[in-house]
Amino acid sequence: MQRCADFHAEWMAELIRLTKSHAETPFGCIIVDRRDGTIVATGMNQSSTFRLLHAEMVALQNYSQTSRPEWRHIIVYSTAEPCAMCQSAMLWCGVRQMVYGTSIESLVRLGYKQIDIAASEVVRRSWASDTEIVERVLEADCNALFEQHQRGK
Repeated sequence: MQRCADFHAEWMAELIRLTKSHAETPFGCIIVDRRDGTIVATGMNQSSTFRLLHAEMVALQNYSQTSRPEWRHIIVYSTAEPCAMCQSAMLWCGVRQMVYGTSIESLVRLGYKQIDIAASEVVRRSWASDTEIVERVLEADCNALFEQHQRGK
């Protein structure tokens, strides 16, 4: 269990590093192939150009354009809990594991507009209710990204 927690923390730390270099938004996402531990796609929120371009949607789209996407072998990491749209998209794609840092509850508290439906609730109500959601990995570090972004507005 500790090995898995360390694995997720390492990838979340890498995502935080990548997201910090993208000054426009704290919403970032990476997709990791669990078989060889490599990043196979990334995404940063681009909703200022089109509202549906959340970081997870961008990363899923980028992964879909790789030579042979194998959805059952990936883990999606996001700095924030996926909204209902993004979590649903992951389910439709066949993603079986999702890891996030900041919760929707924390985003609302910080002043971000959110639809208050937990990713776990979307999964629970789906045909893929055994999909794993790993919550609040490096939460304090992710919260700091969002807090800093809000202060900079």
